[in-house]
Amino acid sequence: MKTPEQDFPWWLLVAGGLGALAFGSVLAEAEQRQVLATLLRGVQVTVGVTLVSFAAASVLGLALALMSLSRSLLLRQVARFYTEILRGLPILVLLLYVAFVLAPALVAGWNWVAGHLGLDPARVRDFPLLWRAVLALTLGYAAFLAEVFRAGLLSVPEGQIEAAQALGLSDWQRFRLIVLPQALRTILPPLGNDFVAMVKDSSLVSVLGVLDVTQLGKVTAAGNFRYFETYNVVALIYLTLTIGLSLLLRRLEARLRARP
Repeated sequence: MKTPEQDFPWWLLVAGGLGALAFGSVLAEAEQRQVLATLLRGVQVTVGVTLVSFAAASVLGLALALMSLSRSLLLRQVARFYTEILRGLPILVLLLYVAFVLAPALVAGWNWVAGHLGLDPARVRDFPLLWRAVLALTLGYAAFLAEVFRAGLLSVPEGQIEAAQALGLSDWQRFRLIVLPQALRTILPPLGNDFVAMVKDSSLVSVLGVLDVTQLGKVTAAGNFRYFETYNVVALIYLTLTIGLSLLLRRLEARLRARP
């Protein structure tokens, strides 16, 4: 009996056909081609925000996971405080809080330090909204990724760690050579899910006026009053990104699983 992974991807065939028809109808009309060209300029922003935010969130999430498994009670409690508080905030609320509360506070803190060091003060406007959005996504997703990393690290059999200790490996060597490679096999699917989710959640940066795909779609639709056609193109772009990423992640997961 075939496993679900061995099924022929009829769904992908249907989705690809529908997508080809949709893009074909867009390309057949000059005004729609202009809409597509405009929205494609926002893809670079969407992809850039996602990649930078997810990379930073992964580093911070791994650090939080290691803190939560530390022998230090203080580090464990700090990590737990961070993950529980940040996971309890909607991403949209966090975006607005970082953009209009935390960013001015950071600028004020910098100006206080700069005043004592004789440096030029900064202005809130010098902190671009794009980087405020990246910071918000990083802080929010780090809390979710911390739990993913923690579960993956705990999934490594204790016997593997004890064997590495018996071989005389240091803590760093055990983590780098034994624990992390095995944990990655376990956490790759949830990491991939969070990555795809961040692609979609990056659309929320449009509330700050960042010119991503969603914001350009809103501006374009407000100018041509063709909401149906414009938002169809927006949806097609996001579906192309997310389905393409999902397929790549499944291929990577299969290759890792096939390794001895």
